[in-house]
Amino acid sequence: MTRETPDPEALVEGYRRAEARRRPWEALWRDCAAHALPGGVGAVHNDGGAGAVPRIYDATAADAAEQLAASLLAELTPPFERWVGFEPGTEAGPGAAEALEEAAGAVQGHLDRSAFAVEMHQALLDLAVLGTGCLLFEESALGRASAFRFTAVPLAETVLEEGAEGRLDRVWRRRELGPAALRDRFPRAPAPAGEGPFGVVERVAPDSGSYRYTAVLEGGGGRAAQVLAEGRFAVSPFVCFRWLRAPGEVYGRSPVMKALPDIKTADKVVELILKNASIAATGIWQADDDGVLDPSAVELVPGAVMPKAVGSAGLTPLAAPGRFDVSQLVLEDLRKRIRHALLADRLAAPASPAMTATEVLERAAETARLLGATYGRLEAELLTPLVERALSILARRGEVPAFALDGRGATLRLRSPLAQAAGRREAGAALTWLGAVAGLGPEALAAVDTARAARWLGARLGVPPALLEPPDPLPGTPLPE
Repeated sequence: MTRETPDPEALVEGYRRAEARRRPWEALWRDCAAHALPGGVGAVHNDGGAGAVPRIYDATAADAAEQLAASLLAELTPPFERWVGFEPGTEAGPGAAEALEEAAGAVQGHLDRSAFAVEMHQALLDLAVLGTGCLLFEESALGRASAFRFTAVPLAETVLEEGAEGRLDRVWRRRELGPAALRDRFPRAPAPAGEGPFGVVERVAPDSGSYRYTAVLEGGGGRAAQVLAEGRFAVSPFVCFRWLRAPGEVYGRSPVMKALPDIKTADKVVELILKNASIAATGIWQADDDGVLDPSAVELVPGAVMPKAVGSAGLTPLAAPGRFDVSQLVLEDLRKRIRHALLADRLAAPASPAMTATEVLERAAETARLLGATYGRLEAELLTPLVERALSILARRGEVPAFALDGRGATLRLRSPLAQAAGRREAGAALTWLGAVAGLGPEALAAVDTARAARWLGARLGVPPALLEPPDPLPGTPLPE
């Protein structure tokens, strides 16, 4: 791309071509949203009418999807817990550890003071249901409590394209804004004629080592398309991430997609159970057509009096052809498979809060096995770009020093529970070894540097670095590792 002002008509046309490539996914997204996000923007009515509330009879998928999103939030970015950390790189100078720790604290502080946890949970809900989530990471105005402003962007507004490295770095967003919202979003742009709503297309795309932002007002009603705003970002403000990606596909696949046949079947079984229950409660009746009994005027309520002809059978109940008890067995199996596919039964809170250290380590290892592949993708597509964007904003404000997470100046070391699963496994092995050494007697235990072992275990278990600083060494004494 050149640095010249883009042609607004060409940009809108580019969005429409990208949207056409997305269109085959939309029916599947609506189906998933209708069953796991009932009443959402992607849901459709059973008769095909858009915008209506769908007839959903079983809430197992919706409950499991919400639990999965909450578990991901707690495992990846736990609210009000330190999950951002940096370590000095290979070329870091003296005092780098202290500066990086202060930078990590600054990033975490701004995240905690923003609406990050709320918006992140909504984006993770899209991830669990639709397979792709998108978070808009903007800089807030000066004087606000946090320098960060987050918005979970619905997938219905987002069109994505992959770059050369396989990252979702070309993002389109289209939405309709009223005159007031358009003026608030683009205060420097000339106000268009008309009452609106106005279609606005925003695009962020890589360009010469940075990201170029363009917002265009769509043409229509005798009005030509026009550029509303332009800008450049060192790091893209759109953070888009996927649960699972099949070869050759741009958008992600979700656990709900995998369990969709079971979800639909369970919903149909519950619908049939409810119909059978209504029949069992009110019954099916038959009556002789004797000219006296009017079936349309019959009310099956206590105390009702129904006339009948002399000698006729009147209104008699019709026996049901069979029982529907087997449906409970089928439904129980379906719900179990749905919760298993959405990890609700494996990521749920432990039944016993009093867990031993070994049980905690085993549970962490199980979580790491379940989310290992997904975590690798989320670290590359969500967590790393998120931290890079935060550092870019704070470095421009002068709150943290400018440094790159390239392994030379610094390295990103996430401290979330899922990121520390490997450290917990190493700590478990070390604790087993220390227990075995202690059983050999004082002479064997004397071979252990307990102070260094305590600091090593603290680092692997995510203890705050301030609690791990060793005492000042004597002159000429080397610092412990």
